[in-house]
Amino acid sequence: MINSHLHKRFYSLVAAGALAQLNADERNFLLMPYMHSESRAIHQQAEVLFKQHAPENNYQFELKHKVIIDRFGRYPHRNAILGRASTAEELVFLQQPGSGF
Repeated sequence: MINSHLHKRFYSLVAAGALAQLNADERNFLLMPYMHSESRAIHQQAEVLFKQHAPENNYQFELKHKVIIDRFGRYPHRNAILGRASTAEELVFLQQPGSGF
């Protein structure tokens, strides 16, 4: 499952203030589950966390990921591997350059 027990542990560490105790590389690693979540609520948190604790480039990537989640509620490029059917809109999106990162 995408939001596994490990991801939930990462979220708990962030909520407990771990980011303030980590170096830049460690913060970036700890924030990755936020960027790769298919939860709109988590992406709302991620936007703030990446803005405050990550390099600008990573923040911009979070915004790109959030746009996809806001639009589809999931990452369409994961559909095939997860056995999910793609909608017509998702199929059009997946034909765009860079849609799968």
